[in-house]
Amino acid sequence: MQTKIAANTHAMKRWLGKAETTLGNHSDRLNAINIFPVADGDTGTNLYLTVRAAAAAFADRSASDEPVNDVGAVLAAAGRAAMEQARGNSGTLFAVFLCALAEPLAGHTRLSAPLLAAALNRAQIRAWSALSEPVPGTMLSVLEAAARAAGDCDTAHNGDDSNQALGLALDAAVNAALDAVVRTEDQLAPLHAAHVVDAGGVGMLLILDCLRSAVLGEELQDELLDGLHGYDLQDPHIHAGMPDDDGVEVMCTISLSPLAAATLRQRLDELGDSVIMSQVGSASPVGRNDAGDDDDDEDAAEASYRWRVHVHVPEAEPAVAVIRSLGDPTDISVSQLSMPRDPGLPAGQHGHEY
Repeated sequence: MQTKIAANTHAMKRWLGKAETTLGNHSDRLNAINIFPVADGDTGTNLYLTVRAAAAAFADRSASDEPVNDVGAVLAAAGRAAMEQARGNSGTLFAVFLCALAEPLAGHTRLSAPLLAAALNRAQIRAWSALSEPVPGTMLSVLEAAARAAGDCDTAHNGDDSNQALGLALDAAVNAALDAVVRTEDQLAPLHAAHVVDAGGVGMLLILDCLRSAVLGEELQDELLDGLHGYDLQDPHIHAGMPDDDGVEVMCTISLSPLAAATLRQRLDELGDSVIMSQVGSASPVGRNDAGDDDDDEDAAEASYRWRVHVHVPEAEPAVAVIRSLGDPTDISVSQLSMPRDPGLPAGQHGHEY
């Protein structure tokens, strides 16, 4: 039963709270069908832990300097928290999504259909570009479909910023996300062979439906999951029947110039796969020329950005060495790809840290 639509910062807090609870409830089934890019059965856990970090940022908001009524500002703060504590491919991509989503919303006190379309479009572009080798049939495709549907709906209503138009755009985005999830089974050979949909895609669908629910004051649409292959509670944990994946997942946060970041991405691409690099927050200058001149090109070259780094490699040591050769990383964590994570563990206690 729909109540009064609310699309302000309080609704964003409800959204991430709902997403945390929902992903916690669904983490087992998401883990069960997680076989791409590796069958490590942790997509649900990683999404849950990362969304939990974003939701917790709202609890700390009173101690921050963020404007309390600025939707973009509060989501940006939540996105930074998610990025700093992102877990795995799926969690990192969610953090990228949330940070990018916040950018077009900066300075606005409420979400509208035009802003939703702009934010989702920014988010899907940023998510695709974060990966060195993006693959269709994943949560990237789900995000892209949702963004396109929201944009088409906004165009059809001539940029109407009413609550009614926002409700229509949210409905369109969630419905398109569902269709995209169904299509993932035939877009990726491992999913087609196992007769399942993509776990990360389902997770993104749940997150988008939580946004719709929080803004429109409606219940979550549990029927969205009806018929999704591999998602019945009676179905086995498909990942458990797959061969163990050799190698480890390495993650860290590091401050680098754009040039150094491009170099790191290239070197990690040579060492492994599933490389994700995304900026955390804004740039900070790390030096100026001796004359004190305002040389824009030089300032840009010297600007340092914080990056969240993720890669799958056969062995951790070469990747860690490459990372350390370019900067001073923090929060380096290494997890075995063949070891499922326990959702009860706090972020940072999976595998081991350097």
